[in-house]
Amino acid sequence: MRRRKINRLKVLGKYIFGVVMLTGVITAAFIIGRASVSRLEKKGTSGTAAAGGEGALGSAAVPEDGAVRWTNTSGDALLTLVNGEHPMPSDWQQEIVELKNGQSIDSRAYPDLQEMMDDARAEGLEPYICSSWRSSETQKRLFREEAAKYVKQGYSESEAEIQAARWVAVPGTSEHELGLALDIVSVDNQRLEEEQEDMPVQRWLMAHCYEYGFILRYPKDKEDITGISYEPWHYRYVGRENAEVIRDSGMCLEEYVLSKAESKKN
Repeated sequence: MRRRKINRLKVLGKYIFGVVMLTGVITAAFIIGRASVSRLEKKGTSGTAAAGGEGALGSAAVPEDGAVRWTNTSGDALLTLVNGEHPMPSDWQQEIVELKNGQSIDSRAYPDLQEMMDDARAEGLEPYICSSWRSSETQKRLFREEAAKYVKQGYSESEAEIQAARWVAVPGTSEHELGLALDIVSVDNQRLEEEQEDMPVQRWLMAHCYEYGFILRYPKDKEDITGISYEPWHYRYVGRENAEVIRDSGMCLEEYVLSKAESKKN
């Protein structure tokens, strides 16, 4: 009787161990799956000027049925969407202008950018462009370097890419590759952190950027739509007319592109 009881306990112990292991495997698979869907693009709320922001919160911008909601059908290239669900168009063309500090931007945005920076300085402010256009090669290098940090910590290559994508956009999914996006900070504070919003430079830019054709690309109250955490330093050029409508309506770029598509259908 004692041996039979011990055998039963062994069987029960093996059964419990198996259930625990199975639960752990399922949980790990779910976590990794969620991280993979989170775009392999970026991050939390802070970063470095080199990486330039654009951190993924998840796949919030993708509806549950998998339909693409934000496709730009307006014919306006300045409204082109680039993110985890909308990679860089294969036929994208740009004429890059190099700025005095070594940064670069699409020539279509250059005159308005120059005027905006000049006017900000005339107000006694010191805006500083810490990140702008990036070539595909640069984006690939930044992503490889970030992933390598996690490989050194013991992550597998696939796991390292998932972690790296929380902070650096996967090549082909960054707005910086368009040449229409800029990270602008204050000379006094060049950290890409939420505290940027309290800097006089950012307060002025948030209030006036639309006058020059720019929008704050990733607003605090639109994270569930953009899928990107709040970035009070990332500005996107969309043209003056578009920027004014976006500002007055309170929409983000995804919502505006959708509204343009729907109005075109009607």
